[in-house]
Amino acid sequence: MQSSGDSAPPQVETGLRGMHPAYFAMVMATGIISTACHLLDFERLSLVLFWLNVGFYIIIWILMLLRLALYPRQFGSDLISHARGLAFFTSVAATCVLGSQIQVVSGHYRLATGLWLFGVGLWVILTYTVFTALTVRVDKPTIATGINGGWLTAVVAAQSIAVLGAQLAPFLQPHYRAVIFFSFAVWLGGGMLYIWIIGLIFYRYTFFRMEPSELSPPYWINMGAVAISTLAGTMLAIDAAQSDLLTELLPFIKGFTLMFWATATWWIPMLVILGIWRHVYRRYTLRYDPLYWGAVFPLGMYTACTFCLAKVLNLDPLLALPRAFIYVALIAWCATFVGLLIHLAFNAPGVGPRPSTKHAGPL
Repeated sequence: MQSSGDSAPPQVETGLRGMHPAYFAMVMATGIISTACHLLDFERLSLVLFWLNVGFYIIIWILMLLRLALYPRQFGSDLISHARGLAFFTSVAATCVLGSQIQVVSGHYRLATGLWLFGVGLWVILTYTVFTALTVRVDKPTIATGINGGWLTAVVAAQSIAVLGAQLAPFLQPHYRAVIFFSFAVWLGGGMLYIWIIGLIFYRYTFFRMEPSELSPPYWINMGAVAISTLAGTMLAIDAAQSDLLTELLPFIKGFTLMFWATATWWIPMLVILGIWRHVYRRYTLRYDPLYWGAVFPLGMYTACTFCLAKVLNLDPLLALPRAFIYVALIAWCATFVGLLIHLAFNAPGVGPRPSTKHAGPL
């Protein structure tokens, strides 16, 4: 393993070596909130977040590639870890969410198509690398310590591919049917994967003791995974007008989409109550953690998916939810971003490192 200790400040070296793969959730959160702002006619704010997100995406990829080059052992260890391995799927979701953002906000479908193809390639590689490694490894954690909401990023990655594929299909006419079929199949596969994983998570919730430190922010992906499944379903329903396959299956698509949305809605009060239990009743300290981007993303996704669902099902009263939820998502994004800036300032080269504290739980 190479070391950058002679050329980089200790804080930079330590931060890069231990950089969490879930940092791509920052792109996911920013991208979907920008898209939601566009849908709700906050155009200037949407554009600001759009350009910020392009910068975030480039910077995070540079840092991740540097980590791979300088610390391949730590990178590889994370990739095959029950605690961090699934977090690499945020790179797929970030790529496709940015592509969707580009398509919606700027209309550059060629660039969005390139990101979609890149995301599909990443998804295939990570799916059969991470899940194979977790299956064949000898030493495995128990369900109580090994399963958590972060596992659902695999579902989010699949559904982000379905969302962007459905958006791009009308622009890819020579391959329209293939793209639609692929997106539809990935949507169904992602829904099935959610059922598998959420069953284990719910079992862990109800039959094992839960400490405040274990109720980490990515548990919000319990809701976010079905929210993006809802968005993918609405995109496929919109495409049904041009697809014989989707036209025949439209009642099925709408029914499953509504089920995903109802499940996402059910999770919101539950997660709020658990958050109050964690931080108010058990007095667990609230401090910046990159995993909090995994909690911001579901708020933006619920805003966008509910707006699109209301349009597809002609349920105008439902539009009151996204019009209120967009402010919740924006406040959460701003709070997390400010936390990141304070964290970076405090840990900048030449500034004394923060005393070590217990992490807010694994992804």
